[in-house]
Formats: sequence, C-alpha cells, structure tokens
Amino acid sequence: MPYGRGMFAVYAAAFDPTDPLAGLAFGDRPDPALPRDDWTTVSVRAAALNHHDLWSLKGVGLSADELPRILGCDAAGVDADGNDVLIHSVISEPTWLGDETLDPKRSLLSERYDGTFAERVAVPRRNLIPKPPALSWEEAACLPTAYLTAYRMLFGQARLKPGDSVLVQGAGGGVATALIMLARAGGLRVFATSRDEAKRKRALSIGAHAAVETGARVPHRVDAVMDTVGEATWSHSIKSLRPGGTLVLSGATSGEKPPTAELRRIFYLSMRIQGTTMGTRTELGQVASFLDVTGVRPLIDRTLPLDRARDGFAAMERGELFGKVVLTV
Repeated sequence: MPYGRGMFAVYAAAFDPTDPLAGLAFGDRPDPALPRDDWTTVSVRAAALNHHDLWSLKGVGLSADELPRILGCDAAGVDADGNDVLIHSVISEPTWLGDETLDPKRSLLSERYDGTFAERVAVPRRNLIPKPPALSWEEAACLPTAYLTAYRMLFGQARLKPGDSVLVQGAGGGVATALIMLARAGGLRVFATSRDEAKRKRALSIGAHAAVETGARVPHRVDAVMDTVGEATWSHSIKSLRPGGTLVLSGATSGEKPPTAELRRIFYLSMRIQGTTMGTRTELGQVASFLDVTGVRPLIDRTLPLDRARDGFAAMERGELFGKVVLTV
C-alpha cells in the first residue's frame, strides 16, 4: 500500500479485562507520523507477540482516550536507509542519559506510541540495532523483549558465570524458554519447573539439565532463580536458593501477594532480591551478538501472517505456547 494512504495493522479498539480478545481489531490505520526529527520509519518484516499485548487489551498501561492503539513491542525490519535492523522498544526521554529502563518517564512501543503490529512503525533512530545476517527476520523479531529480558536477568542482574546453577520457573513462555537456552549456551547448570509434563520434556530438549513439577524439590539449591510468575512460585524460589543466592524477578503473572514473604529466610541467608524489566540498547546488541556467535536460535512456537494474529493471541491466552508467536508482514 503506498505511503500516505494508510497501512494494515492489528490494534486495540477497546478494553475488556475478562475477554481481552474482544477489543482486538484489524484494518487500515494511518501511516506513522514522526514525533520529532530524530525519529524514522521502519518497514516491518516480522514482529513477535508478548504477554504485554494481552495486558494492553485488558487496559493495563493504556487509557481509553489513547485508543485505537496499534499493538506490538518487538520487530525486525528495514529502516528508511535500507538497513536491516532490530527495534529496541524502550522509549526514553530524548534528554535521558544512561540505562533507559531507569528513566521514570520511559514507555514501550504500543503504550505512548503505536507499536509494531503494522506494515510500518515510527521509532527513534537511536533505538535501531543492526540485525545479524545469520538470523532470519522471524528469529530476530523475538529478541527485543523475551531474549533481551532473559539475557539481562542471567548475565546482568544475577551476574552468573560459567559453572553456576540457575532455576527457571514456569518453563514454556517466551522469556522462560529464552532463559533456558541462553543459560545452557552460557555454560550454566539449568533446572526448570512446569505444571505440564509435556513442557517439562520440552525444557529438557532445549537445554535444561533437569525439569521438575512446579513446587517440587530441585536437585540442589541454586545460585540464582529466574522468576516471571510471582505469587505462585515466590516461596519455592526463595527455598530453592543457596545462602547468598539471587532471585531475579521480571514478572508477576500469577499475582503479587505471596502467602508468605519469607523475610526471615531472606535476611538470615543473605539472599538478594533483584527486580528487572527489559534491557538497554547496548544489551540488545550484546544478545544479538551472543546468538550470532553461539548459534543459539530463538524458539518459535508458530509463525502466522499478521492478519491471523488473533490465533496467536488466543493460543497465548490459553497457555498453549512453548516459545514465541511470530507475525510476518
């Protein structure tokens, strides 16, 4: 479709906390406008689905006066100069220096600005990272949220090194599968949990040394636990740590009020609790290089054309996925 006449996009038209897909819409939207001179347009080749997109349809992070809003945080595509790029979706203020995830006024694509589930998207020029030629468009699109978050959790926030041990809670989702694969490639001993036997077997197949049922005892206490689940796994995560170990928390999909805070265990055993969200542009470049050098490739559950995005949203809502949903343009 020519510039200036609109483009096909997937967007939030309404909110419904109990039935988020009811507000999912498809159709023509205006071509992206550039908010400032330091922004540019990227022609999207592939975009990846995240739980953030489901939360947006529930009204989290958006208000009714911001609708309609094109969804999507992650993408790989071609910039206005013809370069193959990854899009870093953390948008900091133009004057912010340093770690952009610490900017109190930051946002993500699809929050304050339209997202990546469209033929074209507007982004700050500084948010573009070269795409490694060895990665396909679909593989590259998985990096900016799940694999960036996992990389920072393991090697930034937990400061793990080869030979250390790590527990990944809730194997199956995009961040959890990324954690398992990156940890194994980084020389770590990897344990994983899941309520689903099939997902435990899949966890073993992608690099976990052991996989146990959620809440079950792990082979030994670990140097770090990676937790995106929150309330349901909090006590198990703390009890699985060695003295002096680190719990890295990047989500709370099961809720944020665990039945017990485990405070005595935390202070008596000198444990470290570290929150984290996303990562920096520099770290996105690092994880892209990590995959390029190691040969690790993002685990993709299914690839769908953009106009079938509803199928991917529905599978994510039902918890059927093992790996990422990628939408192609």
